[in-house]
Amino acid sequence: MHTGRMTWRRLRVIIQGLPPESRTMTALRNAMPEEDLDEQAEQGKPEEGRWSQLEQLVAASCDRLARIEYVLICANTEKKSQRPDRPEPMRRPGAAPRRKKSALSDAGAQRLFELINGGAA
Repeated sequence: MHTGRMTWRRLRVIIQGLPPESRTMTALRNAMPEEDLDEQAEQGKPEEGRWSQLEQLVAASCDRLARIEYVLICANTEKKSQRPDRPEPMRRPGAAPRRKKSALSDAGAQRLFELINGGAA
């Protein structure tokens, strides 16, 4: 770059042509702001993502296998307290990890009770 042999455009083309599993592409994905991740997750098309179709299919297979294992364990566990947590899906490019649901607070439960019993009027 500094010697004038390569233009900024050429550098961009080289970076965009890197394989999705390269360290550079992984670093670019990991550096994306959360707003961009949310937008890409909502509007993204897996076939146009930074993962190949094969990588998408492998991730989907792993997710389904983990789900089958979870269901099998739950079906053979008598006590609900001994059941494992639901499996997290494999993280994909452009999709933020699933957020855990917050527990309902006492104030929130009271407000919900009021709304159900006509407190919204």
